[in-house]
Amino acid sequence: MSLTGTPFLYTLTALAVTAVALPLALWSRLRGPKVVRALARTLMLLFAQGTAVALVFVLVNNANNLYDDWDDLLGTGSHVRQAADLGPDGKGGVELSRLPKVRQEFTDAEGPGMGAAGGVRETELRGRISGVQAEVYVWLPPQYDDPAYRDRRFPVVELLPGFPGSAKAWFGALAAHEQLLPLMRSGKVAPFILVAPRTALLPGVDTGCANITGTVNADTWLSVDVPKMVMDNFRAQPAPAGWAVAGFSAGAHCAAKLTVAHPDRFRAAVSLSGYNDPIEQRGSLAAETPALRDANNPYVLLRRAADPPPVALYLSGQPGDGYEAGLALARAAKAPTDVHVVHFPKSAGGHTVKLWRPQVVPAFEWLTAQLGQQGLPAPDGRGATPRAPSSGGSRREALASGSASRAGAARRP
Repeated sequence: MSLTGTPFLYTLTALAVTAVALPLALWSRLRGPKVVRALARTLMLLFAQGTAVALVFVLVNNANNLYDDWDDLLGTGSHVRQAADLGPDGKGGVELSRLPKVRQEFTDAEGPGMGAAGGVRETELRGRISGVQAEVYVWLPPQYDDPAYRDRRFPVVELLPGFPGSAKAWFGALAAHEQLLPLMRSGKVAPFILVAPRTALLPGVDTGCANITGTVNADTWLSVDVPKMVMDNFRAQPAPAGWAVAGFSAGAHCAAKLTVAHPDRFRAAVSLSGYNDPIEQRGSLAAETPALRDANNPYVLLRRAADPPPVALYLSGQPGDGYEAGLALARAAKAPTDVHVVHFPKSAGGHTVKLWRPQVVPAFEWLTAQLGQQGLPAPDGRGATPRAPSSGGSRREALASGSASRAGAARRP
C-alpha cells in the first residue's frame, strides 16, 4: 500500500476511529484477572496513541511532500546503478549529440495536487550518463497543446525540493502549476515547461547535487540526463538560453550551484532559503571533504571563476536562513553575473512552505524577464509581461562571507 496513497490514508483514519471507539465500548466490560484487564487496557491505549501518531504523520507528509514511498521513509532505497568517474565536465567524454534520442513513456502522476491544472505526467528515466534511475515529473503549459503554438519551443524550469523532500512538492505543497496556470494563460508569465526530477537518490543522505565517483553522479543526473530527456521528448528551447533551475532549502543550494557551475546548461536560478557551503546541510555528501565543499559552493565557484558566468540568480531568505548567503553571492558576483537578493523578516513564515509558496509567482515573473521570455497569452488571454531589470542585489545588511562551521550545520528540511 502506497505511503502517500488515498487507500493508506483512509485505512489509518478507520483504525484511528476504531482505536478511540474500543476503550469507550470495552473499558468497563473487560473480565478476568486484574493483570489481564490492565494489560488489555494498556494495549488499547497504545493502539490509540500509535494510530493517532501515524495518522498525523501521514497528513503532515502528504501536505509537505517529505517522503514519496516506504523506501524513502525507511532509508532503504537506492536509485544509483553506477557512479563512474565522469571527469570535470560530468559527461565522461560522451558527445551527447551523437547519442540516440531518449524516448520515454509517460503516465498520469498520482498524489495530492498532481491532477490539478491539467495534470502532471510521470516517467521512469534511466540516466545513460549519470547511472541514476529515478522518476521525473513533467507539467506542460496551457499553450503547449494549442494548435496556434504547434511550432513553438518552450522554456524549461527544473524544480528541486529540500531534503528530505519529494519531487512532487512543487506540485503538491507549493502548488506551483496551479498558481502559474492563469498567469501563463494571460501572458503575465512565460509558458514554462516544469520538470521535477527525483533528488533523493541514496538512502537517508543528501547528495548535495554533487558528482562523487563511486557513490553518485547527482550533478550529471540533473544537468545532463534530465535535460536531454526533456529535449528529446518535448518541444523545449535549447540550453542555456531557455533553461533555469528553482529550488527551496537544499534544493535552493542545488539550483544556485548548478547554474553557477554550468552556465552552458542553465541561464538562471531561483534559490528560496538556500545556503552556499554544503556543510550547512547535515549529512550532505558534498561536505565530506574540503575539495568537495569548494567544488559545490556557488560562492567559491564565483570567486574562483576566470570568467564571470553570464547567469542571473534570484536569492531570497530571512536573517540566518538564506539571506546572508544571498548577500555573499551578490558580493562575489561580477558582470555579467546578475544577483537579485530578496529579504524577508523572521516573522514571514520560517523555513517552511508558508514562506516559499507565496514566492512562486514573483520568482517566475522574474524568470520570465531574466530569460528574455515574452509571455504568450492563450487565445482567450490578453497581455504579456514586459522585460524588467534586476535589482542587482541588496543593501540591507553587511555582506557575509558565505562560509559556515559544522557546529552550526543543523538545518531543517
